[in-house]
Amino acid sequence: MRVRRNPLPRRLVDILCYLVIGVFLPIVFIFEIVVVLPAIHAPGGLLHTFTFLMAMFLLFNIKGNMLACMMIDTSVDRERVKAPPEGDAARLEWRHCAKCDRLAPPRSWHCKVCDVCILKRDHHCLFTGCCIGHENHRYFMLFTMYLFVGSVYALAYNSVFMWILNADVYCNWLTALKVACPLFMLVIGSFWTNLQLLFYSLNILALLYSVVILAYHVPIVLRGEVCAESGKQHKYNNGLYLNLRSVFGQRMHIAWLSPLIASQLPHDGYTWQANSADDKKTS
Repeated sequence: MRVRRNPLPRRLVDILCYLVIGVFLPIVFIFEIVVVLPAIHAPGGLLHTFTFLMAMFLLFNIKGNMLACMMIDTSVDRERVKAPPEGDAARLEWRHCAKCDRLAPPRSWHCKVCDVCILKRDHHCLFTGCCIGHENHRYFMLFTMYLFVGSVYALAYNSVFMWILNADVYCNWLTALKVACPLFMLVIGSFWTNLQLLFYSLNILALLYSVVILAYHVPIVLRGEVCAESGKQHKYNNGLYLNLRSVFGQRMHIAWLSPLIASQLPHDGYTWQANSADDKKTS
């Protein structure tokens, strides 16, 4: 597994999106642990301890999978892998990349932001500032999944804290106006109240983002596709089990527990297994 030389986001929009998760998420986490959690569960109690450990587990997987997406180099390794020789049937699967002026392996596409061809390129992720492809697809999907679970978990606690325990402060039309238009937080209300509303708005934003991403990408993964292949005829749908294994690896039953768990992918990113229906057509 190769590591990217410069894993930091390059474009301004990538940097701003990264800051939402990379910087604000730890700050919100501290707020949840220090302010919200003790207000709902007595410190030292079973529920307090369980919720704290669950929050640590979720934060570790959100940040860990996000960093793995950014660090892992999933581009075409021009030095190690060469195109098949003339006359080889496998060469017909390779295509010419006009940007690189070289042959590129099947299912790879050139990213104009990263300026390289990406193995089994799915898309360029704004929140990680890099392309999602063969080597880091697992980490992107788990990053999004844990972001969804963490957002639901935090939203439940924040809602209890704000709308039940502090109903006299937040249950009014002014709060609804601030949540609908956060710019009003700059001119109306106290700093502490507006800060909590800002965290609540970010919580909702993270939840909406993860829901949209999962709703779009999960069916694509289940069909054995990447974004560029969605809705098109292709030969890479090998059934639910093999499709999942091509993303999460041979140890997919435990790979979801931690980004540190190694799970070897069944393909090298340059050659791919065609489904049985395609083999029958070919024969």
